[in-house]
Amino acid sequence: MIDPDALNVWFQDRLVGYLWRNPVGTIGFRYEPDWINTGGFAVSRTLPLSTEDFSAEDSLAHRFFANLLPEGSVRDHVVRDLKISNTDFDLLRAIGGECAGAISLLPVERNPSAGRSYHPLPDKELAELVTRRGPIHTAWPEAKRPRLSLAGAQDKCPVLIRDGHYFLPESEAPSSHILKFELVDYHHLPAYETFTSWLARQIGLPVVNIELHSIEKRFYAQIERYDRVWDERGEVQRLHQEDFCQALGYGHEKKYQDAGGPTFADCYRLVQDASTDPVIDTQNLLRWQIFNVLAGNSDGHAKNLSLLYLQNGGIRLAPFYDLVCTRAIERIDYHLAFDVGGQRDPGQIITKHWDTLAGQCDVGSRFLGRLLQETAASLLEQLDQTRKLFETQYGDYPSLQRIERVVTQQCHRATRL
Repeated sequence: MIDPDALNVWFQDRLVGYLWRNPVGTIGFRYEPDWINTGGFAVSRTLPLSTEDFSAEDSLAHRFFANLLPEGSVRDHVVRDLKISNTDFDLLRAIGGECAGAISLLPVERNPSAGRSYHPLPDKELAELVTRRGPIHTAWPEAKRPRLSLAGAQDKCPVLIRDGHYFLPESEAPSSHILKFELVDYHHLPAYETFTSWLARQIGLPVVNIELHSIEKRFYAQIERYDRVWDERGEVQRLHQEDFCQALGYGHEKKYQDAGGPTFADCYRLVQDASTDPVIDTQNLLRWQIFNVLAGNSDGHAKNLSLLYLQNGGIRLAPFYDLVCTRAIERIDYHLAFDVGGQRDPGQIITKHWDTLAGQCDVGSRFLGRLLQETAASLLEQLDQTRKLFETQYGDYPSLQRIERVVTQQCHRATRL
C-alpha cells in the first residue's frame, strides 16, 4: 500500500530509519532500532542516534533532509518536469535516491534495487544533456527513472564515468562524478570554477579533482565526487557527508551569514569539535577563507563546506568545492558570504579585521597574519604558472585575465597590510 506521507531512509541495503510529514508538511524522523543496535552511524550531528523521535514540530529533521534538495530555478525545473507538488517531502520522494552523502530515500513500498543499472550516454546524448543542462527525468520509464538530487542553485548532473565513458544512473544507482554546466548569463562559469580550483590546489589547499570539457562548443566542468570511492570489485561505494548547514542545524535559506546563517567562527568551532584531525583541518579552513578573499570567491557560504565521514571512522573537513572567482563575473554581488572581522567588502578588509577574526576563532593574530601573507605570496607566485597549465590543456582562454586582475589586486593589498 502506498503511503504518500512516509519514506524509508536507507544505507546500501540497510534500513536507517523513517521519515514522515505532518499535516502542514513538516518532516519528522525516527531511527530504526536495528540500525542503532548494530552499530549504525548518526546521519547528522544534529540527529544523534536515539530511540526517541525527532518530531516534525522541532524542524531539526526537516532542515537536515531539505538541505539535500536543489534550490531556486533548478528546483522549479524538477517540479515542472515531474509534475509534482513543490514541497520538500514530495521532492525527496521523487529524487532522493542518489543524494550527497551515503543515504538514499525511497517510498515505503520500495526496497533498494538489487542490482545497479546505468544508461549509456554516447556523444549525441551527452551533448543533449549538456545543452539542456541536466537530464529530463520523464524521458525514462518510471521503474528506471533517475532519482538524482544535488543541493545548490546551479544546474548540475551526477553521472558514472568508467573507462572514459559516461553513464546516467538509473533508479538510485550511485554516481562517481558531477557535471556542472554553462548558465545562460554566465557561460564562463565552468572554466572559472576549474581555474579557481586549480589555483587553490597549486597553493596546497585540498580541493576536488576538476576538469574542463567541451562538446559541440559547450563547456562543462567534470568533478570527481569526494563522497564516492571505488571498491576492490570496481564498484562505486558511497561515503557519508553533511554540509555545514546540516551539521549546524540551519536550513538552506540561511546558508549566508547575512541571512541569519552561521558565522565563520561557528564553522571553525564545528571543525574543532568534529574533526579527527582538527589541527590540519582548522588551518585549512582558515586558509580557505583567506583564499576566498584573495581569489575573489565571494560565494563561499556554509553549504560550500562539508564534513566527510570516512570508512575508518574518521571525520574530516571535506575537500573544498564550488570555488569560483565570482568577482570576475559581472552582476554578481561582490560582498563576502562570511565576513572577516565584521567586514564583508573584500576591498576594505584591513589588519584590524583579520585580528578580529583571529580573536573570534581563538587563534593568534600573528599566526593568522602569517597565513595571510604566505597565501598572498604563494598566489602571486603560482598565478601565471596555473594559467599556463590551464591553457596548455584547454587552449587560450582570454577571459581568465579577469581572474588574474582580481587575484593580483587583492594579493598586493594583503601584502601591503
